[in-house]
Amino acid sequence: MQKEKIDFAIGGQAVIEGVMMRSPHHVVVSVRKESGKIKSKHENFLSLTQKHKIFSLPVLRGMVGLIEMMVVGYRALNFSANESVEENPKEKHEKTTLENIGDIIMMLFSVILALAIGIFLFKFVPLSLAEFLSNNFPLIKENYVLYNIIDGITKTLIFVGYIWVISLAPTFKRVFEYHGAEHKAVYAYEKGLKLTVQNAKKQIRFHPRCGTSFVFVVFAISILIYTLFPKLDEFYLNLTLRVALLPVIAGVAYEALKLSAKHTKKWWVKVLIAPGLWFQRITTREPNEAQLEVALDSLEKALEQEGKGK
Repeated sequence: MQKEKIDFAIGGQAVIEGVMMRSPHHVVVSVRKESGKIKSKHENFLSLTQKHKIFSLPVLRGMVGLIEMMVVGYRALNFSANESVEENPKEKHEKTTLENIGDIIMMLFSVILALAIGIFLFKFVPLSLAEFLSNNFPLIKENYVLYNIIDGITKTLIFVGYIWVISLAPTFKRVFEYHGAEHKAVYAYEKGLKLTVQNAKKQIRFHPRCGTSFVFVVFAISILIYTLFPKLDEFYLNLTLRVALLPVIAGVAYEALKLSAKHTKKWWVKVLIAPGLWFQRITTREPNEAQLEVALDSLEKALEQEGKGK
């Protein structure tokens, strides 16, 4: 009897010169060092949704999963940034307690700064434009659905523009190639093929359950959820409400993607994931064989840890 396949499409992530694969109980990051060798790091992972039943409730599990993915993803990026560059052996040393505290402070500062920029770009700016148009066009002022559609379209355009701009940088181009390698490796596994570079190379680089699709589903669902709440008179009260609703929107979007995974052949699912698949033409690039080898290394090691490997 064939064992149930693990869904790596939700947990995978491209990092600097490498790929992270997250299975139900493990996280593996594989990175290509400057010497050409592949360095891997393994961590045991048990989601709060597995530890405590309350966190496995619908919607709530999506909120928990999003936070966990941010933490796991940040650690994977940090590891890849350190390992992708060779250190001079003479410069290597054990970090002191003070240096570790400094690293934690820098990590917290980076997260806070990223959240602040995200809220400004994807909340403040779109809402300001919707508010401006509402104050100048009676049709928008009297139609709250249209108001929220303008807000949703604006944040989508900002997101697409932002990703397109950073995709022009050579470093991000490499990351997007590893993103393509991640998808191809996962496809080879899902099709039951032997995990070789040649088999992975034949796969397409666009995956319907990629995190990119999740972002577009979040934008679409935010329009619906914001419309359920009455528009407040004060701009900053509206902004605060929308920021506070972010975890709920993420949770509902997670449930929508989970449901769509069971009905991939249906027209409404194809419509739902179409923007994400289109957008992957920017966020993924065709990888070379060396990059595919790294993605497959991460995938195989995660499978081995789950007891489902070679």
